[in-house]
Amino acid sequence: MYKKFKPILNYLEQDAKRQGVDINIKLKIYPSYKTALEGIVKGEYDFARFGPASYILASEQNPNIKLLAMEHKKGKKIFNGAFITKENSSIKSLKDLDGKSFAFGNAQSTIGRYLAQAELLDAGLNHKSFTKYDYLGRHDKVALSVANGDYDAGVVKESTLKKYKDRGLKVIATFQNVTKPWIVRADFDSKTFNILQNSLLSLKDKNVLKVVKKSGFLKATPEDYAIIKKGMDKSKKF
Repeated sequence: MYKKFKPILNYLEQDAKRQGVDINIKLKIYPSYKTALEGIVKGEYDFARFGPASYILASEQNPNIKLLAMEHKKGKKIFNGAFITKENSSIKSLKDLDGKSFAFGNAQSTIGRYLAQAELLDAGLNHKSFTKYDYLGRHDKVALSVANGDYDAGVVKESTLKKYKDRGLKVIATFQNVTKPWIVRADFDSKTFNILQNSLLSLKDKNVLKVVKKSGFLKATPEDYAIIKKGMDKSKKF
């Protein structure tokens, strides 16, 4: 993580200096979704790159948390999550998952849990529909567990699907997700907020952007994540 994010943090420091302000950004790595979420809610650090669901959960606990920017891919704010199974499986649709085993990602993941469960509910399925289901923590673990036959099906983000599709996986359904938000803690200094936001919105260097595998940043509003909040609320019935 340190190696991955150091280029973009260096860029933010350098661009802040260009704007006339010296800032020093220290990278703080949390071991889990939960502890990172608790950290931003308590104001233990200044800003973060979060998943959409984590942003919703954090803002519910502390409404003064603000959106700094959101990522985009060639101007698009939307990308897909995918339900997967083995290529030779008889499963062809979500309804065929009734009576099967299923692998989710992290229990606080946007794609890996909340939106996937909302989609399953729309297909008439809930937790009682599966012989077993587990939260494996990461998208790659889900892909490999389905490829290895440990679970009949699972859910992953599209970049993970692309990486592991040659392991004999097929897609049975997809659904939309919103790109990641960058957020700041409550009561964050407005001057520094504007500097960081300007830097992110101006970022065009492909060598820096490749760490997040996106084309750049756009301004974000809570309305951009309304679809996520709706899916999370629905998933409570799973």
